[in-house]
Amino acid sequence: MKRISLKLILLFVTVLFSNCKKEFLDTVPTSSTDEATIFATTTNTKNVMNGIYRYMYTKYSTQNQPGHGGMMLQLDFMGEDIGLAVQSWYTNAANGAANWIEMRNESDIWVEFPFRFYYRVVGNANRIIDNVDAAEGPDAEKRMLKAEALTVRAWAYHNLVRLFAKRYDKASKPNNQLGVSMPLSATQINLPRSSVEAVYTQINLDLDNAIDLFNGATLAENKSHISIDAARAVKANVALTMQEYEVAATFAQAVITNNKYSLMTEAQYQSGFNDISNPEWIWGVYLQADQGDTFANYHAQISLDGNTTFIRDRPKRINSALYALIPSTDVRKKMWEPTPTAANFPLPAANFKRENYMSRKFKVKTANTTLGDVPYIRLAEVYLTLAEALANIPGREVEARQKLYDLNRTRNASYALSTNSGAALIEEILVYRRVELWGEGHRFYDLKRLNRGLDRRTAPNFVAASVGDVMVIPAGDPRWQWVIPRAEIQANTNTKQND
Repeated sequence: MKRISLKLILLFVTVLFSNCKKEFLDTVPTSSTDEATIFATTTNTKNVMNGIYRYMYTKYSTQNQPGHGGMMLQLDFMGEDIGLAVQSWYTNAANGAANWIEMRNESDIWVEFPFRFYYRVVGNANRIIDNVDAAEGPDAEKRMLKAEALTVRAWAYHNLVRLFAKRYDKASKPNNQLGVSMPLSATQINLPRSSVEAVYTQINLDLDNAIDLFNGATLAENKSHISIDAARAVKANVALTMQEYEVAATFAQAVITNNKYSLMTEAQYQSGFNDISNPEWIWGVYLQADQGDTFANYHAQISLDGNTTFIRDRPKRINSALYALIPSTDVRKKMWEPTPTAANFPLPAANFKRENYMSRKFKVKTANTTLGDVPYIRLAEVYLTLAEALANIPGREVEARQKLYDLNRTRNASYALSTNSGAALIEEILVYRRVELWGEGHRFYDLKRLNRGLDRRTAPNFVAASVGDVMVIPAGDPRWQWVIPRAEIQANTNTKQND
């Protein structure tokens, strides 16, 4: 394992992963290209932005670390709603953090991976922010590129501060606990850790600036690129984390009101969660066959039919108690099978195992491959954010119930408008959030922002041995805060380790 430091992470590496035109690389090799050339035009700068997107689904070290998709899965495996029958990737001491040990080991790969991954996104976004204003090209393209870079920087810092710092608590404002180092230019290295409050202040500033720049900017090329609605959705999620419910509601509603996306039909819901053209997807990975790693990609870890050992031998299972809460008329009930058989749960080959409560939510996009597009943000998440935010604002419960109804009626034609209020309404929304976003990387973050402990004993079918018998993590336990990698502590004398 190479040592990593903030200084190394901020070195310009994106071009290695970019979709640069062949003549550009042939003319100026990456080993000798200076930044003046790299950012001379908006066309060149687009290549750098494309490189950031490409890096987001590039394998880090092991097969179960396919960029952000690997983190999405790891964070859900750290919860109680997805489980395995035996120790394996994501859950064992050798290659995962679901046993809640590895994230407290400063030398562990699962500490280094997210730290290096998200800081590399930050570092290359900083390069664009530093240089794009001087690039030759249309102003609308400059606005778009800067807006994208500001959004991905904010998104990366949001992930970093939620992992490596204590939770944001609105009641304790200002949150002066140590956050993360926060370089805002490629020239800034070896910085001390900023406070959690300062990090969130910058995240919100970046998102506000990005949303402003998107107005009058070139439109996003496709949903694999950040758009104004993706930026608004990130802003809403940040506000939800900060318990700023009015702000969360405002930006979530703006996404819905923009009417660029629509909730899935029941048929679309059962199509495999693998296609970025789905009308509900706001931002995700468009994984082309010639760019995907056969084994190190999201669907090679979570699908029901990808031909990998981890898929064939380790069915991904839902918490049976959560499954029991899903109404029988809800299409989401069909995403898992409590008693799979050859008749009700056909599989590609005889060597694929069946286990009770196994998932059929995710499927590969093309038969005989392991690949599928990856959902980063969906409209359903925005509806759930809006409903939760409204339910926490005095006098707006009627609206919260309506937004939950608007979502759930597309999944369940028999769903009736909720009559719950107060804590019961919030809990109903959170249950549907768990069901809707299963496997999409939200459970660890949701438990942490809500200051709730983890209790896997509430899942009757959770196998304790699969996570080293770690079944309970109290709220506020130090294990909710990942340690800073040792290599960063050694390289950056200005930083500090977590307790």
